[in-house]
This record gives sequence, structure tokens and C-alpha cells, in this order.
Amino acid sequence: MATKRSKGAYMISSVAIQYEVHPQTLRLYEREGLLKPSRSDGNTRLYTDEDLERLEVILKLTRELGVNLAGVEIILNMREKMEEMQRQIEQFVASLNQELAQHTRPAAPAKNQSLVPVVKGAAIAPVAVKTRRRKA
Repeated sequence: MATKRSKGAYMISSVAIQYEVHPQTLRLYEREGLLKPSRSDGNTRLYTDEDLERLEVILKLTRELGVNLAGVEIILNMREKMEEMQRQIEQFVASLNQELAQHTRPAAPAKNQSLVPVVKGAAIAPVAVKTRRRKA
């Protein structure tokens, strides 16, 4: 497996050698919709760093966990949906925190009438979201 990569695009032959995969396997992954490499003007497949990260996940699922290609497709689609849902939750929490920051608690009617001392202008503390990313 690859360790360190620079920014750029890689041809199918170099990716095949780097990941010890036959070029036909990479073409199969593309045909099945698991990989979507870009194309050069000469119609050569060019794999980006993101494509290589996705390939690493595919290879781990197939080689180490024994998942077939149909299962890999389902897992990758579920991961994408989960990442989108995580983004939506983070946006929702951010907007909630903005709303809470804009509103303050109303002041108590009188000092002697409240059971608990109330500080005027006290705001509700923002909610923190813990995100946990797992590698496949």
C-alpha cells in the first residue's frame, strides 16, 4: 500500500504497480462504479489522491475483510451518506448555537420572588458536537 503521496494525478500503470493490482482490476472497479478517475485529453485514466484513498478502502474491504464488490459498493454508498448526514448535523448545531447566542434569558421580575438567583443577561452555553471518524 502507498504511504506518502504528492498532489497530482497518476496513470493506471503506476497505480497498479504501487498497489500491486492488475490494471484490469482498476478498469473493473471503474466499470462497476467504485472508482471514477478523471481523463486526460488523450483519454488516459488519471487517478487523484482522493481516488487513491478510495482505492485503499476498496482494497482493504476486498483483501482483508473478504467483502465482494456488491458489498463494497453498498459500504461506500453508506459511508458517503453518513458523511453527508454528519455535515448536516454540524450545520444544524452551528445554527442552533448562533440562535442560542443571540437570545438571552429574560431577567427575573424581582430579586425576592425567585427561588434561584438569576443573573441578568446570562446566555445558554453553546452545545458542542463530538465527531468521530472511523477508517474502514
